Amino acid sequence: MTELAPTQRPKRPEFRNINAFKDLTTYRMTPAAWVSILHRASGLILFLLLPLVIWMFDNSISSEISFEKFKAAFNVGMLGLPGALWKIAALALIWGYLHHFIAGMRHLWMDADHSAVTKSFGRSSALFTLLLSIALTLVLGAKLFGLY
Repeated sequence: MTELAPTQRPKRPEFRNINAFKDLTTYRMTPAAWVSILHRASGLILFLLLPLVIWMFDNSISSEISFEKFKAAFNVGMLGLPGALWKIAALALIWGYLHHFIAGMRHLWMDADHSAVTKSFGRSSALFTLLLSIALTLVLGAKLFGLY
């Protein structure tokens, strides 16, 4: 095999450091990237709000008195915080669970069926995940805030 002269070698790609202020503002993330980032964020929300989940579960099943205290936290408020703030925390928990579950099912589907891992499937399943988690959160949020 003959070796190319230094002037005939193909040019190698140049890698440079990115400028966070200039380059990151122009970067356009794909829907799959958003789902991936939000999957991690929803897992963090679920972890951080775990004490709230434990408190809600405990007060909802312990006794009738604790259940009334549980309902009052969302209607009147608790610990100096208004009830609407507790409802927003519950709504964040609802979104976190729904998004994490749906995105997890998406990942399991792609792991189980490797022929489904294409660019078009990644985009369509990411958009489906985003839209479904937001739509279900809006429906359950409307119920939480008493709209129906």
